[in-house]
Amino acid sequence: MPRPFSRLMRRAARALPALLCAVSVAGHREGLASDCPGYRVAHFADTPHGFSAALTLAGPPCNVFGTDIGDLLLHATYETSGRLHVHIEDAARAQYQIPDAVLPLDRRCGVEGGSSSGGLRVKLVHSEESGVGFQVLRGSEAIFDTAGWPLVFEDQYIEVTSRLPTDANIYGLGETPDWFRRDPRNTTRTLWNRDAPDPFRENVYGSHAVYMELRGGQFHGAYLHNSHGMDVVLTDGAIQYRVLGGTADFYFFAGPTALDVADQYTALVGRPSQIPYWALGLHNCRWGYRSVGEVDQVIANYSQARIPLEAAWTDIDYMDARRDFTFDSSAFPLAGMQRQLAELHARGQKMILIVDPAIQANGSYAPYARGREMDVFVRRSDGSEYIGQVWPGYTAFPDWFAPNASRWWAGELGRFLDELPVDGLWIDMNEASSFCTGSCGSGRPAGEVPELPWLTDRPHRPVNRSNPLLAPPYAIHNPEAELSDKTIETTALHANGVAEYHVHNLYGLMESRVTRDALVARQPAARPFVLSRSTFAGSGAVASHWTGDNSATWLDLHVSIATVLDFGVFGIPMVGADICGFAGNTTAELCARWIELGAFYPFARVHNNMDAVPQELYRWPTVAEAARRALAVRYALLPYIYTAYQDAVERGWPVARPLVFEFPAVPAVADNDRQLLLGDAILVSPVLAEGARTVAVFFPRGRWYDWYDHSALAGADAAVTLDAPLEHVNVHIRAGRIVPVQHPAMTTAESRCSDYELIVAVAEDNTAAGRLYLDDGATLASPHRWLGFAYRDRTLWIEQQSGSYTVPRPLAKLTLLGVLGVRAVAVNGTAQACTIETAGNSTMVSALHIDINAPARISLL
Repeated sequence: MPRPFSRLMRRAARALPALLCAVSVAGHREGLASDCPGYRVAHFADTPHGFSAALTLAGPPCNVFGTDIGDLLLHATYETSGRLHVHIEDAARAQYQIPDAVLPLDRRCGVEGGSSSGGLRVKLVHSEESGVGFQVLRGSEAIFDTAGWPLVFEDQYIEVTSRLPTDANIYGLGETPDWFRRDPRNTTRTLWNRDAPDPFRENVYGSHAVYMELRGGQFHGAYLHNSHGMDVVLTDGAIQYRVLGGTADFYFFAGPTALDVADQYTALVGRPSQIPYWALGLHNCRWGYRSVGEVDQVIANYSQARIPLEAAWTDIDYMDARRDFTFDSSAFPLAGMQRQLAELHARGQKMILIVDPAIQANGSYAPYARGREMDVFVRRSDGSEYIGQVWPGYTAFPDWFAPNASRWWAGELGRFLDELPVDGLWIDMNEASSFCTGSCGSGRPAGEVPELPWLTDRPHRPVNRSNPLLAPPYAIHNPEAELSDKTIETTALHANGVAEYHVHNLYGLMESRVTRDALVARQPAARPFVLSRSTFAGSGAVASHWTGDNSATWLDLHVSIATVLDFGVFGIPMVGADICGFAGNTTAELCARWIELGAFYPFARVHNNMDAVPQELYRWPTVAEAARRALAVRYALLPYIYTAYQDAVERGWPVARPLVFEFPAVPAVADNDRQLLLGDAILVSPVLAEGARTVAVFFPRGRWYDWYDHSALAGADAAVTLDAPLEHVNVHIRAGRIVPVQHPAMTTAESRCSDYELIVAVAEDNTAAGRLYLDDGATLASPHRWLGFAYRDRTLWIEQQSGSYTVPRPLAKLTLLGVLGVRAVAVNGTAQACTIETAGNSTMVSALHIDINAPARISLL
């Protein structure tokens, strides 16, 4: 476990220039590099949007995990109304930094006068014992405070420590399967992308050095822009970054709401990309389908069971010898795949296939031969081609830094899609994953295919401790024997001369970007769909994500909620876990409960392992019924979910949200990851325990309406135990919200052809509000229409907020929750023929025909 920090007092201080405050600092002193001298200010200057300072080592170098860098530059910049940038870099600028070409950041400096960003201010503080530190202040409170800890800045180790409240509410930092609220007393987040089957509290596929903190009812955020491996440690009232190189490039976000922080963060790293509407349907996959005919049968079985199916996915089974861009001529012949795709399209369904980055190193394999000719593969430190091992055997890895790599990849995808124009691409194994350590295929005969790694005993090589890229002096908490295990070796070289050590965590992001770019270049008008396993900051702008190789366990079911919520913090809202679990045998009960939750993941896909029992949703009667019920709710909510996703596109807001984001003043929801909100109006409360037939549902104060029978429940900031039969998931609508819906159907296209309904969930003050976003759901430059809805005292207004998209279907029904006594309806003062029914405390007005392309005032008389 990480070593705790000890408490020491700071007393001595000295005067420094403006904004460099002489203070007595009380706090922790000891980190891993507790005896390092820190830095002092050698020069200070105001800048148009902040200030800069030259820093010099304040004493003898400690060289604790590398070589101390004597001269640094600190830049503090008030960039936007909600964002502050503090960057500490080596004066020589020799340390590796992420190029804008890899992750283009918003570089605005829009705060005139350089005084604050949304109430955030920064000042330097100094103590004789620990040197200079900085404080980020919101009002009088320091939300990030390094005073009292020495800054350690070495060529292979950076240590920055900030004070936290003892019981801090921290969300983010990963990707690591864990509970949503990070334990502030004992959490180590290791950021090193790794192919691992979702082990609890270990690093897995992505790296995201961003967090939100809830303090005093308000949120703020911080992001470290650095691609190196690192540990981020929460313990003993502090957060400590231990980074294997680069610079200390911090961004701070003022909030004050969680949605504000999401907005501010994604404005920096990239807004989530638009998705095609069909991506919100249910997807099915399995690793282990034996033929195109078996997939045909699966598709037919979903239809026969009356379970919606939007897209049929096929794993590496379709490939010839598991090689990209090929088809197994016996089990998955191209003609059979083309026929299946045409039949899917005729029914309004889609096809998605997997593509891995690893390319079989065989000169007779055309994609490899073309890539080698174009010099697009990663190389060893001696200049020879780096050869690892993945599914097709010994493989080369595309070097996304190589000048020709994007053109080569686009060419290979183009040839593949010319043969089979699938609807989306699933890019896997892109951490990048390799089954051996080092360039194990070097010198092997072309075409040799080794045994799969789990069938042979592969002793680990001795680690070269004298090579600091293979075995850096500080060992982050990556569970493998060395950083290079199961991935490209850290000494491998990219075309820009940079070692893999510095850019390992960027591989998945870069592949996602070139894949999306290739699809857009091929079909400039169409929205591409790319699903990536490995992610980094900014990946939401180019890809969606699933949470990788989970297991069919009740723990994984529960943790999936937290992981989906994590990716809302990370700016990747289109996310979901493999429904019913990937590894291991599910049960009918677990699978039923999982689809009841998974139906409300933003990305909903059933997927499992070839070694497990098949788990398509029609396999068990109880699961099939649970699926029909839960998916009927999802498909009805598609207009609402699509609207929530557009808020992600325009503002970075998560689609799936924890209760704490909407109710930050309620302490009991700070660690609630047993429920989730879709948008701000739909509360989903799944069963997460085997054998349970009830569920404890936490209801924040206010009125909540049951989705199914519309009964009202008065929330009192407390949990209520509700019945939860095996085939039922509790879903509630938040009072004060208006939810647009359509009739659920077997595909999203069919559902979109139905008329609209508004569910008006009236609050205690007889008001409600909502919005609806509409476009063609398919093209990048589609006209759009934003509608606003407002209800007050028996009048409903439809406001045209923006856009010119022509909505083809009318508003045909109003479901008024908490409203009785309606006898007639008038639209813009004219009586409207309709049917009015009451049930319990609610009124249903149907047989309407209201054009929602124009403003409307609907009077309920």
